[in-house]
Amino acid sequence: MSLKIISNTNFNFLEQKRKALLISGLVIILSFFSFFTQGLNYGIDFSSGYIVQLEFDEDIKIEQIKDSFADKSVNNITVQYYGSQKEVIIKLQESTLYNQNNINKFLSTVLANSEYEIQKLDFVGSQIGSELRTKGEWAMLVAIISILVYIGFRFEFLYGIGAILALIHDVLITVGIFSLLQLQFDLSVLSALLAVIGYSLNDTIVVYDRIRENANIMHADNPENILNRSINQTLSRTLITSLTTLFVLFSLLLFGGIAVEYFSIAMIIGVLIGTFSSVYIAGASLFFLKVLEKREENQPLSD
Repeated sequence: MSLKIISNTNFNFLEQKRKALLISGLVIILSFFSFFTQGLNYGIDFSSGYIVQLEFDEDIKIEQIKDSFADKSVNNITVQYYGSQKEVIIKLQESTLYNQNNINKFLSTVLANSEYEIQKLDFVGSQIGSELRTKGEWAMLVAIISILVYIGFRFEFLYGIGAILALIHDVLITVGIFSLLQLQFDLSVLSALLAVIGYSLNDTIVVYDRIRENANIMHADNPENILNRSINQTLSRTLITSLTTLFVLFSLLLFGGIAVEYFSIAMIIGVLIGTFSSVYIAGASLFFLKVLEKREENQPLSD
């Protein structure tokens, strides 16, 4: 017996298509405005700074380390445990307060009340950060092109365009929220964006597969009815998938520690936006692309 949150729904999603697109459009415009005015708060992975691995003589609290750096006016810092509560990794953005020549002395001043040993000290230059950003952008571009090619073969080319529009919608809004809130954008967030692309695509393919099935069964019906029926038939599955995924992500956010904090936040935002786009944007894209109308035109006349 299949589990269903809601069944036999008959919501007219396409009736709200213009409102949904208007809301998404406004959020995307706001995201672009934020991105071009204040940009992203890049972590060390994409900017420049220091990654320091320290081992203390006894257990130490992350808040204690952060407070010590805050006393020296260093607030843009990431601290996480590494293996045990005696060993930590500290990520420091580049600053005028310290450089490659005096970073050891600066650390000894900040952590004067603690006994520790430096296990590892790496400097990430701006050139490396720039290369990582470029590789990340290429990874997303390759993913999107691969998706377009796959869906083009699996369904039709216009289905691929519709899916790509939904995916770009999800990524733009997720990145826009990170820009608006100035949340740290690092490699873990980039990984989350690629995961969001895969997650959203999975939901979209389920909806598109049902649309294609119903288009063959209801070929005499109008496209709006076919799209509405298909979205309603897959709605329970979409919501169950999203809810179970969100349960895991919120657990990860609450108990996973700072190492996965921004990854979890990006995934939560992406799953919520992806659920919205699977219901409203993916179907609406096919409607405006007139995929089903063009299919009817290509149907052979029956005797």
